[in-house]
Amino acid sequence: MTTAYTIYLVEDEENLSGVLKPYMEKEGWEVTVFDNGTDALEAKEEPPHLWVLDIMLPGTDGYQILKEIRSSKKGEVPVIFISARDQDLDRVLGLEMGSDDYLAKPFLPQELIIRAKKLLSRVYGEAQTETKKTEVNNYYIDPEARTVTDAENNEDHIELTTKEMDLILLLTEEVGKALSREDIIEHVWGENYFGSERAVDDVVRRVRKKMPRIHLETLYGYGYRVLPS
Repeated sequence: MTTAYTIYLVEDEENLSGVLKPYMEKEGWEVTVFDNGTDALEAKEEPPHLWVLDIMLPGTDGYQILKEIRSSKKGEVPVIFISARDQDLDRVLGLEMGSDDYLAKPFLPQELIIRAKKLLSRVYGEAQTETKKTEVNNYYIDPEARTVTDAENNEDHIELTTKEMDLILLLTEEVGKALSREDIIEHVWGENYFGSERAVDDVVRRVRKKMPRIHLETLYGYGYRVLPS
């Protein structure tokens, strides 16, 4: 299965970022490009698996971005510096500040890919597999970790029971798709369940209370669906 790493590429040279982004995407990575340091810093609380940082940037430079990354609560994300300046000085300063690798411009895109692969493998291991978080009204639902975090409330985890989590995972597998009570019973309680279908309504009620922004629509006489943000 393709490894779904996320990469933040911070590079103000459009020609270079336009070359590097497709190379990284060919590896199955999700790449977001920032052309200035200010915009990049706004994204640091939703960190990627890897930052690729140019040092010379308009506004906030790469050194300041690295400092902010390392001082944040999610600051252990690996960082590769790229720069056309004095490479010996930049390499030393970058390593002292906590960068993991350095590439001097000009370089071949394949060299960045090789270094990024080695760094990602060292930090995350060989078995990083593709997982997709679902975002609904600023709730982030992680099927593998079985967690729901609230982006509007300090990234707090929402405590859900097993049945509540099973329900929200089922309904957000395909946002907007209607599921009957029978479908929900079969997936959440199992096909051997012989209780009342009203058990579904009770779990829905509890989920709505814990996740008040979610649009969990009742389809009277049928079942439920989660509407898009």
